[in-house]
Order: sequence, then C-alpha cells, then structure tokens
Amino acid sequence: MKNSLLFNCLFMILSTSMLFGQANLLNARVPQEVGKLNDQQMAANDESPLAYGYIDDRDILWSKTIWEKIDLDERINFPYYYPSESQNLGEDRKSLFDVLIQGIEDGDIKEVYADDGGYFKTKLTYQQVRENLSFNGFLPGYEQASNEGILTEEEIKAEYGVEIPLKSLHVTEYRIKGTWYFNKRQGELKYRMLGIAPCAPDKEILNPAGMPPGIDPDVLYPLFWIWFPDAREVLNNSVVFNTRNSSQPITFDNMLNSRRFNALIYKEENVYEDRQVNEYIFEDALQQLLESERIRSVIRDFEQDMWNN
Repeated sequence: MKNSLLFNCLFMILSTSMLFGQANLLNARVPQEVGKLNDQQMAANDESPLAYGYIDDRDILWSKTIWEKIDLDERINFPYYYPSESQNLGEDRKSLFDVLIQGIEDGDIKEVYADDGGYFKTKLTYQQVRENLSFNGFLPGYEQASNEGILTEEEIKAEYGVEIPLKSLHVTEYRIKGTWYFNKRQGELKYRMLGIAPCAPDKEILNPAGMPPGIDPDVLYPLFWIWFPDAREVLNNSVVFNTRNSSQPITFDNMLNSRRFNALIYKEENVYEDRQVNEYIFEDALQQLLESERIRSVIRDFEQDMWNN
C-alpha cells in the first residue's frame, strides 16, 4: 500500500511539471496569446502518459475485476462534470464527456464499443456513436402539416425535423471497469482501469413534444464503453481545473489512474454470470451499499492478509 501511495505521488509531481491552460498568461500582449507556448515550452511539454509497466501473468498471484459507478452529483466528483457548458471558457476547460467525444470525433479514440456491460464485443463507429447521442424527431405540428398535404415530405423534414444532441450536462454518472491484482514480484496490490462509460437518461428526454410515457428521466444508461488504455493519450492532453492552484492543473489521465474519485461497486466478476448487486439484493438500497462495501473490504484486506499470515 505504501508503494501505491508513492506511485500516486509520483504521478502528481509529473503532472505539475506540465504547462497547460495558463501558459504565457503574464506575458501576453493580447488575449489571443494566452495559452500559446513558445518553442522551448512546447519541447518541455511534449510528454506522453506514463506508460504502464509490463505485467507477466505469472506474477499475478490474485486478481478481481469489478465495475463501479462514479456519481457526478458528489462534490468530490465535480471535476469530471464541470464545466457543463464550456463554450464560454475556451478550449482549455472541458468536462470529461466533452473530452471523450472530441477524441472520438477526431479519430484519436478508436476503441469504442456498444453497451454490452463493459465486455467490449461490439465496436462502434463515430457515426453510430453520434446517432446514439442524438434525438432525431419532429417538432410539434409535424402531424398536422403531414395530414394537410400542402408540403412535400422533404419540406416537412426540413421545417419540422430536428436533431438534438445529448450534452455534457446530461451525463451525470460514469461507469468504470477495472481489475485489482496482487503483484507477487513487487509484493503490492495495484489497480488497472480497463474501461469507462458515460451514462445519461434516455435520449427521449430531449423530445420537444414531451417525453413519451414510460420514460424515467432518473434512470441512466451507458452511452458507450471506451477501452481506457486507448483513451489515455487524449486524457493526458486534457486537464482538470485545480481549485487549489489554477496555475497547476491536473490531467484526466492522472486523475483516473490515481483514483481521485468516489465510486460505488455495483458488480464483480462471479460464477453467477457476473450478476449485479441489485440482482441478488432487491429493493434495499442500504443492503446494496453494505454489499458494495463488503466487496471493497475483501479487496482491501487481501494485501494486509498477505503479510499477516
């Protein structure tokens, strides 16, 4: 555990040496020069995410894969949610969702998969992702215009058709998949994140005619799953606002790898087809929370038990 803390501290030290949003702030003659790096700064800032070390399967004495929920309504998780509207803050301040979507759109994040529980089986293209993130429908008055027969089908679509995308403010939860493992060569317990999925309500909430019956805006669905190692380069180039020192922002890659968030375990790999906690503890939020903590305790105590036996 002590080595894990040293590893996280090393991550912090490396991140504070980077130059990001506030670069050239005190030397800018005009606002457009803020954030622009000179050649020396760009050379010093050319850093890739800290590479994962190679782990031989024979060195893994024990492991457990878990799925967790990161609730963005919790204060400690706010850095992943805000800014919910980033158009007034420039390119340097983005939410995690906006960073991921931009990475997919630019082609820098390629390993994007459909919601299959985080098993990464059905790969998605950017066009498919965009279709899943947008409500495609018609404005009120479409049926009347269609029945009147005055306008052609193309004219009706042009006048009444809408495409409304889900935005960052709709994403209020993330689900992550990762593996805790005990490395017998190093004698420590470590965590490796494998996947991340933004979650939002059904896109029918965007329907300008009102939500159809049966749609619960409080129920969240994973929009897609991203293979986390493929997104690290993009996440390393995007920063989180540091409330304690705005001149030293922290990268999303650093935040997620060092587990700087609060999460609730909702599933672990098990013999019952990896069933979720709420599938065997019904309608009892307190007992589900206690079961999540029990699973966490099993993982946390494993390393301690190694030295006590």
